[in-house]
Amino acid sequence: MGKEELIKRSPLRLFEKSIHGGLKAGEIGIVASPTGVGKTSVLVQLALDKLLQDKKVIHVSFTQHTHYVLTWYQDIFEELTGKENLGNAAEIKDSLTVNRVLMNFNQNGVTVEQIIKSLRAMIIDGGFKADSIIIDGFDFSKTNAENMANIKTFATELGVAIWYSCSVQDGEGQYDKENIPVVLSEFTSSIDIVIVLNPKSDYVEISISKDRDSIISKSIAMELDPKTLLILEK
Repeated sequence: MGKEELIKRSPLRLFEKSIHGGLKAGEIGIVASPTGVGKTSVLVQLALDKLLQDKKVIHVSFTQHTHYVLTWYQDIFEELTGKENLGNAAEIKDSLTVNRVLMNFNQNGVTVEQIIKSLRAMIIDGGFKADSIIIDGFDFSKTNAENMANIKTFATELGVAIWYSCSVQDGEGQYDKENIPVVLSEFTSSIDIVIVLNPKSDYVEISISKDRDSIISKSIAMELDPKTLLILEK
């Protein structure tokens, strides 16, 4: 199978259709779940899909272990290419690396303004015209509505789509009646898409809680394989 066929057959085409064409330039999307369910895997698959289309991606990590991010990309890429028997996988993998930049921050030691400044410098001064930005490990309990509004403005001005992960604590009362994490309640006006991962007995359910101006709570015809952590069509 060639790269073009892999892109065409990807379950992410259905994912995009489920949210009316995917996350667009200037929009912010959230992938939420408890720790260990598969948020990072989903974000990496979204990033790899863009990279396979020869688009540029900036991956921002707020964890202390950047090498884990590289491992995620390698493992997910190998799962995808092995499953679909992609030809010239090694050559394609090298080409993807050129279009990806990894950045690491400590949320306790940097302001949102500094993060925006660093991203802007990479995109404008560094000439790295990113299509998407992945932000993983960000603690929403440590930010405010003004900061998120500034991120939204930045995304709009530079024409990038931004996907965040959002960790939700275990236990009751962590989601509101619309199935949106309560930790996001202050920021919903700046957020366009909210995806929730819900672990079941033998798969992880993928549902949409917010789609632009529509507040909904519906499962989509996709799931996350708990073993490979790949997005699959049901």
